[in-house]
Amino acid sequence: QVQLVESGGGLVQAGGSLRLSCAASGGIFVINGMGWYRQTPGNQRELVAVITNGGSTNYADSVKGRFTISRDIAKNTMYLQMNSLKPEDTAVYYCNANSSLGVVYWGTGTLVTVSS
Repeated sequence: QVQLVESGGGLVQAGGSLRLSCAASGGIFVINGMGWYRQTPGNQRELVAVITNGGSTNYADSVKGRFTISRDIAKNTMYLQMNSLKPEDTAVYYCNANSSLGVVYWGTGTLVTVSS
């Protein structure tokens, strides 16, 4: 069982920056890759960025050039550096981990609010 805990959300003005963290614990040796997703009320959860164990990354077009995903394997922590934030980035951001056993884990989410 893998537990994921997000932190770092909050209120920021447009153009500002935030860094989200996701701390993983439990059966972390089974994790293949991790990612960040976000969701707004009435909408489906959408991919923001993903990172593999090998460090390969992929981003949603809407955040390319503004967001950076990274992992500190030694600390079992994943990050999302968000720069040049826009009001449309306002959402609950969720940490995700995929295991080699085919199980998908989710954190409980952290709210990011970008004011105009």
